[in-house]
Amino acid sequence: MTSEARNVSAPRKERALAPDLVLAWLEGLELPSALCDDRGHLLATTGSFEALCGGAVRPGIALRELFGDALPLPKENGDTESHEVDIAGGRLQLRLRQRNGVITVVARAIDARPEPAAAALLELSRSMLSVTSEEMLVAAVSRGMKRLFPGARYCVRLTDPETLELSSVYSEGRLKPDVREVLVLKRSALEKSGLTVPLDPERVPVVDSPLPTLFEGTHSPLSAPLVANGQLFGALRVESPAGRGVDLEAEHALLLQLANQVAVAVRNVKLIEELTLTRNYLAELLEGANALIVVTDRQLRAVRFNRAMREISGKSPDAVLGTPVLELLPRSRREAMRELLLRVLEKGEPEHLQLEVIDAKREPVRLNLALSPVRNAQGEVDGVIAIGHDLTHLHRLELRALQNEKLAGLGQLAASVAHEINNPMTAVATYASALYERIRALGASADAEKLKRILEASDRILRFTRDLTTYSRPGSGSDAPVPADLGEILGTSVRFCEHVAAEAKVELDLVVPGPLPILAERVRLGQVFVNLVTNACHATAPGGRIVVRARIEGEEAVVEVEDSGAGIPREALGRIFEPFFTTKARGEGTGLGLSIVREIVEKHHGRITVESTEGQGTTFTVRLPRRGA
Repeated sequence: MTSEARNVSAPRKERALAPDLVLAWLEGLELPSALCDDRGHLLATTGSFEALCGGAVRPGIALRELFGDALPLPKENGDTESHEVDIAGGRLQLRLRQRNGVITVVARAIDARPEPAAAALLELSRSMLSVTSEEMLVAAVSRGMKRLFPGARYCVRLTDPETLELSSVYSEGRLKPDVREVLVLKRSALEKSGLTVPLDPERVPVVDSPLPTLFEGTHSPLSAPLVANGQLFGALRVESPAGRGVDLEAEHALLLQLANQVAVAVRNVKLIEELTLTRNYLAELLEGANALIVVTDRQLRAVRFNRAMREISGKSPDAVLGTPVLELLPRSRREAMRELLLRVLEKGEPEHLQLEVIDAKREPVRLNLALSPVRNAQGEVDGVIAIGHDLTHLHRLELRALQNEKLAGLGQLAASVAHEINNPMTAVATYASALYERIRALGASADAEKLKRILEASDRILRFTRDLTTYSRPGSGSDAPVPADLGEILGTSVRFCEHVAAEAKVELDLVVPGPLPILAERVRLGQVFVNLVTNACHATAPGGRIVVRARIEGEEAVVEVEDSGAGIPREALGRIFEPFFTTKARGEGTGLGLSIVREIVEKHHGRITVESTEGQGTTFTVRLPRRGA
């Protein structure tokens, strides 16, 4: 190895060596070296020493300014241990020796900075580790190719490994017409790439001859397929414009090295995108499923909590995720549920159960839950997924069907019993009325009072028999559905109830915005509102108010009967439409009125609901289809 010696300076003339001696000494060295005075200021260096120091060498500069204050200087006729320093060009190992007032320095590179191409590949490799989409990857690769192949025209094209259709194209320069969608590869390059999936020649032509250029005015096309795991993910292309002199063999080797890195990165990005798509799709399925879904980990903490579960529980994901899932259940059911969940975790087998919980509205809800294990890629049980269905409505329908079945026979019996009772009771009421009028005319007040009680009792029996007959034959009304104005029906019903409101000393108001056309059996629908207003009068204390208001909502006519009465107890609210159930005192109601009301409303293809707050009042809402809706 030969070194070029350069005389830098000799700041201390009295200690300077003769130039010929310095040059002779330096020329014999085989390592980057330098001479300094006894204070460590440079006298002379080799060219290789200057190259290692990255151009920081200048006449008279001190070693400690170059390499740091921690650099030890040798004493007279002494040596120093090897010392490692960091400089712009890399990491050096220095050995220093002082003889006759002159310090010699020998340097050796132990961790040089990478060459430009290697540095660009390393930086590109690091940047590709953080990309999560194909778009980000193409941008990173294009930046790397611009550094690796300065002055060249290049093209990055990615394909779908299944269909071989182009998914991304980026070019540095204008592509020729009709070449953007055509991916042409060389057979020799493919044979070395490890491609195992056969290619469709119509989609990806493979040639033995030189590749056609993609850009105008370029030559020497270099191409490298992007192959990973035996699949084709695209290709890289580099072409040189006129006047660009390069080592094509070296550039081709660099392009192949780059293609190997990019192919693995493309495969990883494709996998990430596929997994993300699958995960998002499954998450949307769970979120939008018409079922209650909760997923737990092995510690029985909630890790998934879907929309249906949030609606029924009234809790947000932030309040549930990461917390014990058992806290969603009543305390009385937690231990039994814990045993089931642990059994699923241990045995990896599904379990089923039914339980009752309280929903966000503080109402009981009956659920059917299926508990199944959640397994990881190794087949180990990582948690439990609970899928529930709300059986409350079905349970209520079953109870109602059972009740209707029980009442079917009772309805038939009621009709005949009512007939048998009605005839003699009519006679009793008639004769009692006649006797009452005669006794009262004679002035026998005591007997008249007794006869009055007989009349009241017989009237009550007759009303009961009429209710039984109506309930047993709810569709026996004489009116056929005809076009009618709901406002007129409400007006007639309210007028019928004015004397009841007067006796109860409550204010009765009717609010109807205008004609409300519907199809109805006038008499029977009027019976609905007479019953609701009468009940409201009985439930409202003197001085209270009852409002009957009607409006149109979309394709429905809506009537609300609102009172300011005592309200209905929560435990009774769900049963008020049941036959023979009443909240009135014994002897004041039969419990058939609201049941008949619901039957009539449903026969008109409508529905009736109730909202009530104890101490504030009750509102019954009747919704009926508009005429022609």
